[in-house]
Amino acid sequence: MKKRKGWLFYLAGILFFFPLFSRAQTGTITGRVVEAGTGTSLIGANIFLKTDVSKGTIADYNGFFRLVLPVGKHNIEISYTGMEPVFKTVTVQQNKVLRLGTIAMKPRSYTVKELVVRAGQFNKNVEDQTVSIEVMKPKIIQDRNTRNISSILDLTPGVTILDQEPQIRGGSGFTYGVGAKVAVFVDGMPIASADAGKPDWSFIPVEDIRQIEVVKGASSVLSGSSALSGAIYVRMKYPGLKPHTYINTYFGTYCRPNKIIDKWWNGLAPITGIGFSHSQRLGDGYTDLVVGGTMSYDHGYEGPPKVTPPAVDSSDISKSDMANRLMRFNFNLRRRSKKTKGLNFGLNGNFMWQRKASVLAWLDDTAGFYRGYPGAVLLNDLFTFYVDPFINYYTKNGARHQFISRIMYSNSRANLGQSNRSLMIYNKYEFRKRLKRLWDVDLITGFVSDYSRSRASMYSGSGSDTNFLWNPSWYAEMEKKIGRVNLSLGVRLEYFNLNNNITKFKPIFRFGSSFHMAEETYLRASIGQGYRFPTIAERYIKTTVGTFGVFDNPDLQPESSWNAEIGIKQAFKLSKFRGYADVAFFYQEYKNTVEYLFGFWDSTYTFAMAGFKFVNTGASRVTGVDVSLTGQATFNSHVSMTVMAGYTYVRPVALEPDKVFAHDYNPGGQTAFSYNTTSVDPESRILKYRFLHTAKLDIELDIRRFAIGTSMRYFSKIVNLDKAIFDFEDATLATGGTLQAILYRNYYYHHNNGNMIWDVRMSYDLSKHSKISLLSNNVTNRMYSLRPLKAEPPRTITFRYSLNL
Repeated sequence: MKKRKGWLFYLAGILFFFPLFSRAQTGTITGRVVEAGTGTSLIGANIFLKTDVSKGTIADYNGFFRLVLPVGKHNIEISYTGMEPVFKTVTVQQNKVLRLGTIAMKPRSYTVKELVVRAGQFNKNVEDQTVSIEVMKPKIIQDRNTRNISSILDLTPGVTILDQEPQIRGGSGFTYGVGAKVAVFVDGMPIASADAGKPDWSFIPVEDIRQIEVVKGASSVLSGSSALSGAIYVRMKYPGLKPHTYINTYFGTYCRPNKIIDKWWNGLAPITGIGFSHSQRLGDGYTDLVVGGTMSYDHGYEGPPKVTPPAVDSSDISKSDMANRLMRFNFNLRRRSKKTKGLNFGLNGNFMWQRKASVLAWLDDTAGFYRGYPGAVLLNDLFTFYVDPFINYYTKNGARHQFISRIMYSNSRANLGQSNRSLMIYNKYEFRKRLKRLWDVDLITGFVSDYSRSRASMYSGSGSDTNFLWNPSWYAEMEKKIGRVNLSLGVRLEYFNLNNNITKFKPIFRFGSSFHMAEETYLRASIGQGYRFPTIAERYIKTTVGTFGVFDNPDLQPESSWNAEIGIKQAFKLSKFRGYADVAFFYQEYKNTVEYLFGFWDSTYTFAMAGFKFVNTGASRVTGVDVSLTGQATFNSHVSMTVMAGYTYVRPVALEPDKVFAHDYNPGGQTAFSYNTTSVDPESRILKYRFLHTAKLDIELDIRRFAIGTSMRYFSKIVNLDKAIFDFEDATLATGGTLQAILYRNYYYHHNNGNMIWDVRMSYDLSKHSKISLLSNNVTNRMYSLRPLKAEPPRTITFRYSLNL
């Protein structure tokens, strides 16, 4: 018995003292992680054991790290987004500190650097992404002489910009940009107009963009309302150790239209401008400054109305009114605290004045292809600005506290009763940390308050010209890496208050995972919900556009969706070519979809009996496949080629084609609206304004100082559209010429066979710092239209000079 007790005491002693003994068998490694060449601290760099990724740490605000490891020999990896990983073999000795010194990380090779991005809010490598992402870098933005980012986004696989309205994977039709179903952010803050939810692409400073990320699929958990089918994140740059100045100036012209189209201007139709960007660290090196700006003049390719008697035009719009004039200035100012490590704060700002003309419908589909319809040309004199104060604090234990705010004001003075003043006040607090005591889970959570106020007579459908919408929300997302698997789970709680009359509360969820199947093979899957609350404009707009009206719908309901996808990304090398191929299959369902519909809505409205109205339609489904390829071939030290290509197929169908979702007042009898009764081709069950096939391609060949590149965009024909467009044509033709006829039917049946648009560019490096370029968009001078009644630009030729110092 005593012997047994002795064994028990011995065993208890081992169990008690073993943890203490084990703890004693450890040592510490320390170091600092910086970017090679600039010495910039790489905040949040990951340092971990290759054999056990759960044993690791992250670099602090100054790039320093400290990692406790068991005694012995270990292989560690240091990784950071956009950098080549660093591998080190270390020998840890008991109770001793091994100082690794400064570890300089180099940028990844082209193919990886282009695709390793920050998705949503997490800073994850490509193998850990649980969503489909496309990335555009500054090089292609500058090489194409990008004046606003919509032209670059239109090159992105799965993305279509339809008359300035973003669409992702066929997730939306066309609503003149109002209530876009894709959220757009600049440095984490929304850029869309407060009243209509419409992004103004020219307001985004293209000179200072670090990269653009497009997240496909329902993104409402981290991006909020409006991210029903995806989100676009624009990341702005901050300075490195050396000052940098970029100047770009260009001059170009629209070319004479092809075929039977009337050239309404004399001489050249110039496109000219100058832009600059400067970044540097000031004084003691703790203050970062970026300033940029642009001035531009665009003659325009769409001319003023020209009618055929007996029709008349009372709009009194001249040729000079059709030009677009723009001035913009922006700055980013950040101060890193000397006294409090990990603290930085600052102020960003952007100011823009713009005078522009928007043509809502063409004059006709032949000679007047590049002229506006009487009463359908919107002239706008716009002043808008935002200021963004922010505070970031990185604690010693790796947590990040962030507070960002935006005050955005817009004053739009427009004809046709479209003037509007709006204010947006946006505030967000966000907390991010790796919870080591909770199985090393990465957590991000935050609170958002988004307040919008608009004053416009065209929104009097609410009973007042002043309306507000308040949208507070809370969100959280967690990610955990277990060996080769990365899991993510997110939730968001949304509350909406419109004019203190309409309130909604909605929880939404998402789940995603990725699996590192092989050395360069990554599998991902995700499912998520989307939710979008209608804008002030969609509910309350009541105005006239030419002969027709736009009617309010105070009973308009929010739309919702859920989206699932499975995708695989494969890295490969074929001789000199290295790159990534990505294939994703997706499935989306939508309820209460908001569409723009024509009808006789209000017999008491004396200005117009017929016109457009936002209504909720039946359920729909979009399925398809998205394929993309990105890579680079390096033939020798002087010759290289880069490639970006993609193809998207969507199958968007109506699930309730017979469902009656609205009735109108009609002098000839009440009309019951359903998918079948409002579609040009109801038998196909294809949703309206969708391209079933789209393809994108960009290739550039660099030979020493010379570079030549080409871009291609292909859009298949629009299978289905609103029957109301043909009703327009019949109604105007029936007036015997009193009203100018709206013509589209002939174009739809004879020219709607798909469009392939080619752009070309050439450049030559005059020196290490300067470059000249010659660019031509729509080089074949194709006459084409993507959105019904909207002409796309003819050929342009542009000469550009750029200077990098």
